Amino acid sequence: MEILLVSPETVPFSKSGGLADVVGALSKALEEMNIGVEVFMPFYPFIDKKGFKEIGTVSANTLSGSFDAKLYRVIKDKVSYVALDHPLFSMRDGIYGASSFQPYPDNAKRFYIFSLSALLYAEESGKDIVHANDWATGILPYLMNVRKSKAKSVYTIHNLAYQGNFSKYDALSFGIPLDDTLFEGKVGKERLNLMKAGILNADLVTTVSKTYAKEILTSEFGYGLEKYLGECSGRLIGITNGIDTNEWDPGKDKNLKHKFSSTSLEGKEKMKKLVLEENGLEYKKDRPLFAMISRLADQKGFSELLDGDDTLMEKILQEDISFILIGTGEKRFENKLKELEGRFSNFKANIIFDQKESHKLEAAADFFLMPSRYEPCGLNQMYSERYGALPIAHKTGGLEDTIVDVGENKDSGTGFLFEKMTSEEILSTVRKAIKFYNEDKDGYLAARKRGMNADFTWKKSAESYIEAYKSILGRKKK
Repeated sequence: MEILLVSPETVPFSKSGGLADVVGALSKALEEMNIGVEVFMPFYPFIDKKGFKEIGTVSANTLSGSFDAKLYRVIKDKVSYVALDHPLFSMRDGIYGASSFQPYPDNAKRFYIFSLSALLYAEESGKDIVHANDWATGILPYLMNVRKSKAKSVYTIHNLAYQGNFSKYDALSFGIPLDDTLFEGKVGKERLNLMKAGILNADLVTTVSKTYAKEILTSEFGYGLEKYLGECSGRLIGITNGIDTNEWDPGKDKNLKHKFSSTSLEGKEKMKKLVLEENGLEYKKDRPLFAMISRLADQKGFSELLDGDDTLMEKILQEDISFILIGTGEKRFENKLKELEGRFSNFKANIIFDQKESHKLEAAADFFLMPSRYEPCGLNQMYSERYGALPIAHKTGGLEDTIVDVGENKDSGTGFLFEKMTSEEILSTVRKAIKFYNEDKDGYLAARKRGMNADFTWKKSAESYIEAYKSILGRKKK
């Protein structure tokens, strides 16, 4: 079985979010299980070219012109990565845009060329499965059906809120047959919707947690595509992501001055003291350290935390805690956080994106606040549990699948979950966590160790993907 994982971003070469982590980790896990896998990605200018070797070209015609692009390959951690060297990627500074708020206006064309190139390579190299990921590769299963590809298609939804919506005239420029599966909207006002194309044309649709696979069938989480997902009976499944437990290992993490494990926690307390001091905050042994590492956006709960006069964040900071945040995003949230930093001596807002500092903060924290409105899977809650920080999170998506609530399951709990996405319930849950930390030291320590010993490896997830791949290999095309 030969798999081609197609993604606009992948660790260790390019990253804007969790998609890159998933593709990088899944490919390694499949390779370790002796499944033939290659990752197909764009060759962005910021990627170090060292080690890449030219392996051929892809060529095609579109109504907007023909193109020829070179392909390069490198082997990294035993995984083969194939990079598409096309000017629309190799001469652009960003993955999707000049910034996260300025997508490139020709993204429909960019990712059509990327998807078509991936398919041409898959056909030439005889792949059995082409595994597309998120809106940027949504047209790939459609192209496979148009070309009557022998390979089977898997399409993974990482976040349904981002669908790849473009003018219908963008689709006309592709120079391919068009049908209704490509478009969404009222008659006369239809728009190209790449996510819908992937959902309706793939042989198998997956998403990144079991709970999210159920949630996206509802109007609350379906973002207008729930009716199409409802038509995927028998070919929509949820597979909860794992994490890279080699990169995220507090006993071996090169980013940590003090290592630790569930059986030897002295290093964690030392990391707490070190990180607090580096951030200009007072260290008190029995004062809990709260952490957030997040994109500063509505989805992540920052409206609930920061909007209004007497904000939820101010109420949290009035508790006897320390709080450190790392993240970038909407300017209004960045500005509010810096304003709060100036008023509260127990709070530090680092408006940065920094992997090393993220590892250090996870290692230092006692609690990790994650009030996401929705979270298809989430990774930080698993990083936190592995590093001995109890997550406090909304009971949604992958957060529900990977956190056991201490309040409901004291003997198996690993964190705290709240049902309703309200400021009142978030604050109530934060206070429960603080009380647990202060009044039940043994219970807190037991929950910390359970989280650190939980199985979040990609092996379990990869096994589920392999079963999914096998389930469609003998199936007739839909």
